[in-house]
Formats: sequence, C-alpha cells, structure tokens
Amino acid sequence: MSSEAADTAVLLTAAKKALELYLDVRVDDDGTLTFAHSDVPCVVQAMQLADGLAVLSLTCVVAWDLPDDPQLAAAVAERAGQGLFGTLGIVRTERGMDLTLRYAFPAQGLDPAPLGTLLMLVVSSASQVRSDLLRTGS
Repeated sequence: MSSEAADTAVLLTAAKKALELYLDVRVDDDGTLTFAHSDVPCVVQAMQLADGLAVLSLTCVVAWDLPDDPQLAAAVAERAGQGLFGTLGIVRTERGMDLTLRYAFPAQGLDPAPLGTLLMLVVSSASQVRSDLLRTGS
C-alpha cells in the first residue's frame, strides 16, 4: 500500500470510529463512508492534497430536485453567509437544484471524540438547514 493510500485509509478509519459514536456508518467498496442524519445523506472521503497533508472531505446533500427558483437561490446564498460549518452550495441539474453542504479539513492525529464533534457540527448544520428549508416550504 502506498503512503498516500495508507494515510487516507488511516484517516477514514478514524472518521468511521468517530462517527460511530453517533451514527450507523457504512463503508462502500472504495472505502468511502456513507450515513444519514435526519434524512440528510452524507459521504466522507479522504484524500492527500500534498505530501503529509491528508484531509477529510464531508459532503451532505441537504435537499435535491428543488425548483430552480431565484428567490430560493438568494435565500441559500444568504444562509451560506451565516457562519455555518462548511460551504453551502447549489448544484443545478436537469431536475432543478440540489443543495449541498461541504466541509474539508486536515484531520490527522485527532482523537475520535473531537473528530466526531467536528464532523457532527457539520452534519447537524446540514440537518438544520434542511429542517428550515422544509419548514418554510421552499
């Protein structure tokens, strides 16, 4: 196993242990971690950006197939500026808009409890945005 593969495998194992403190986590064939929190599907991947700099990347799909509505896009942009953990963004598709929350960070050396806390801050933000979106009927 190359150093890069070993580093990312270690990081994914640590993320899995951290997330399992709170959630049921699946490991896909490629090593990617998948789980859901309050109906928000999420995926965690690890990658090496540079020698000695491995990062975790967390993506949560907050909502999908939303109408391509300029008012909704403006509301998402406003919400994105409210200091969430992660970057809230819109992906336009053939079926409308998908809303994602992404967060990437170096995580080597973090113990499971603080790593889990950090990951859950992002996941909880995604779930809160989804709840707010559904509550307003957008």
